[in-house]
Amino acid sequence: MTQQTDQNESSAPFAAARPTRRTLIATAASILVAMPVLAADSSATAFVTGIYETYKGSGAKGLPLDTNRAVRRYFEPSLAALIIRDRKNAHGEVGKLDGDPFIDAQDWNIDKFDIQVTDTAPGKAKATVKFVNLGTPATIVLDLVKIKNEWRIGDITWQHDGKPQTLRALFTHRAKLLGANPPFALNVWCGLWRSAFERSGKNWSG
Repeated sequence: MTQQTDQNESSAPFAAARPTRRTLIATAASILVAMPVLAADSSATAFVTGIYETYKGSGAKGLPLDTNRAVRRYFEPSLAALIIRDRKNAHGEVGKLDGDPFIDAQDWNIDKFDIQVTDTAPGKAKATVKFVNLGTPATIVLDLVKIKNEWRIGDITWQHDGKPQTLRALFTHRAKLLGANPPFALNVWCGLWRSAFERSGKNWSG
């Protein structure tokens, strides 16, 4: 009897120390909370910061995208091609992109920028940029992609009337619309030709 009692008493501490399912879950949760959030690639932050530094302060000139080389320096190849093609098709006039894509405006006076960059996948990141331009708050999101160890912009998202609009969609939406609806394209061209005839003083109906 004494031997059995001694065995029960000696095994009691081990039974009490055995973790329960609830204990394991609580422990796992505390570990996850304590784990540090992985910081974004510092080179991505430096890339975005370098862009917006050119817009800071009174009289800031911003980042010129007046050459194809400059466009390719900052944008992912397929988006760069859309920007360059839009510029070419505009023949010196204002194209689909009629403002600065980095601040979504034609004029600016910005004192500071709040830039938050987070990793979204290997070789990809998202930069959220907040600022006040001429008294109007703005938030712009840049989708970043790493190509040969250098960051490029895959898309830019602005807010227009409370709805998101992207730089890529600005160029591709009309192209898709024309391709999916040939009569619409015909109406567009007829309208252009009619305007040309009217300006020349000729009668459109013949």
